[in-house]
Amino acid sequence: MGRIHRLNGRNVFYIDSGTDQHELARPTLLLLHGFPTSSWDWHSLWPLLSDSFRLVALDFLGFGFSDKPYPHEYSIAEQATITRQLIQALKLGPFHVLAHNYGDCVAAELMAQLEQHPIKHWQSLCLLNAGILAEAYHYPRLQQWLASPLGRYAVRQINVDDLNRMLKQSFGPDHEPDLDWVEGCWAAINNNNGLQPLEALASFIKQRKKYRRRWINGLQASAIPTTFINGNADPIAGKHLIEKFKAVIGAPLMTINLSEVGHYPQLEAPIKTSMALRQILDAVQQKRRTQDNGL
Repeated sequence: MGRIHRLNGRNVFYIDSGTDQHELARPTLLLLHGFPTSSWDWHSLWPLLSDSFRLVALDFLGFGFSDKPYPHEYSIAEQATITRQLIQALKLGPFHVLAHNYGDCVAAELMAQLEQHPIKHWQSLCLLNAGILAEAYHYPRLQQWLASPLGRYAVRQINVDDLNRMLKQSFGPDHEPDLDWVEGCWAAINNNNGLQPLEALASFIKQRKKYRRRWINGLQASAIPTTFINGNADPIAGKHLIEKFKAVIGAPLMTINLSEVGHYPQLEAPIKTSMALRQILDAVQQKRRTQDNGL
């Protein structure tokens, strides 16, 4: 299903379900994945949403089947530029963004760039277990190790069991990572000598701190409504992060909490997540209709 597009001078892998005129007429959902995985994160959600939406998912630079230059800085700003260029290249009509983990940072940077680089037809942003506020995000030990001065050595030691342990620690108490998904993640990470850039990709942890104010300002200034789907049992970015977000940035248009679900709602509870997303997008559309009617 995947294709390669040349964006910002790099080969970027993406999947687009809009292959015929019927699908092109549907509202579009742009899916932004987390660290250290890829667009493979959305495979359980894909069949539950493809009947109603045109779905577009990319592998960020350094992830999955996209180019993995090394050495390279891997700035969130660069990932935002690539994402914006993909939106333009595919000529997306009205679209919504669902962003998870690392993808939250990219979405926030896109909002911070809107004054300089407007994006047509962007209707809403839904943050899935978001990590924009660095002080409220509890990083897994493996990520901390990769982001430390020992990161270059950590990369040489990581194996699929380490990945599985990290993911398992992120899930809710009643869920475990599906081994097929973990092996798929590991294969995508290793594609094209992919372990090498992991240390540089983990710099997003420092970037969250560095650009915290910029991203907060972008979210506060944007007219694009922000919403949340949150797995409350997430030890990384659970209920505590939602409360911090409300205190710092303000109440989102809508928040749906999923009990007993951890950091990966799209994998732990895909049916509940798809239903929550539909509910949120209905609320976004209702707000837009109200505004258009001047009420």
